[in-house]
Amino acid sequence: MNKCRFTLTALAIMAFTLMVSSAAQAQATRTWVSGVGDDVNPCSRTAPCKTYAGAISKTAKDGEISTLDPGGFGAVTITKSITINGTPGQGYGAILASFTTGVIVNITDAADVRKTVRLNWLDINGASTGTRGVNFLAGLHLYIENSVIDGFTEDGVRVLNNLQAVNSLHLRNVSIRNCVANGINISNSGTNATVLAFDGVKVTRSTNGLTAGNGTRGQISNSFFASNSGSGINVVESTSPTLFAVNDSTFTGNGTGITTGANSEVLIARCVITGNGTSLGLAGTVHTGGNNTIGSNGTNNAPDGTLFTQN
Repeated sequence: MNKCRFTLTALAIMAFTLMVSSAAQAQATRTWVSGVGDDVNPCSRTAPCKTYAGAISKTAKDGEISTLDPGGFGAVTITKSITINGTPGQGYGAILASFTTGVIVNITDAADVRKTVRLNWLDINGASTGTRGVNFLAGLHLYIENSVIDGFTEDGVRVLNNLQAVNSLHLRNVSIRNCVANGINISNSGTNATVLAFDGVKVTRSTNGLTAGNGTRGQISNSFFASNSGSGINVVESTSPTLFAVNDSTFTGNGTGITTGANSEVLIARCVITGNGTSLGLAGTVHTGGNNTIGSNGTNNAPDGTLFTQN
């Protein structure tokens, strides 16, 4: 009888210990990072982590990582739906990405229904040696808001997302500059498509401000493309239709304001295209209602003067 009681007691203690251990390891919906934190901490507000990579393993799917104070919080790979918030008023989340990529988004888990990442109030700095600022490899939706991406040897933001037939890239109040390749590069293959939703985007001092590749669709508003050695926007198409609209935006100081490749189309309204080497480079088509300001460029039409329509 005593032996039986002892066994039951031991089992109860073991079960209780496992429950406590499991609870201690449970992921939180909200976690915190601080410049004086430590990744061995639980990432709570009073015991924050040191890096975004350290916090993400302790943050539940669809949860949020908040920043308590200014600091450098390191490059991060994201494999689940999550928000990383630099938290204006409390801190400003910096990611120094020397010789690496600042943020990789690669969500392949079929159980992750949203497949959505939101990056807010971040300063992603490649220090002229980082490869890419943000690399969107897999997932449904990527939101980048109120952020700066600067100094990369390849693209500031790249979308190479061939796992989803349609994915989306949302940029609002974002500055991208000093990228050796493209400020933004949509480079899907096959029939995959990316829907753009840009508002208040500034892309400067890159080769192309935006390379809108295979299957690019959507809308760009209130944006600024300047001092890019290639094109402010370079539109290409191979196997998936590329057609999107640009309104209330400025193109200045670029090699070419807007370049369209074969079979690609752009609709522009209330845009200013001035001070570029060439206003429009047209192997495809630019549609305009005639309400744009196009002048004072080195050349104010396509090199061959063709395929410019006013509808």
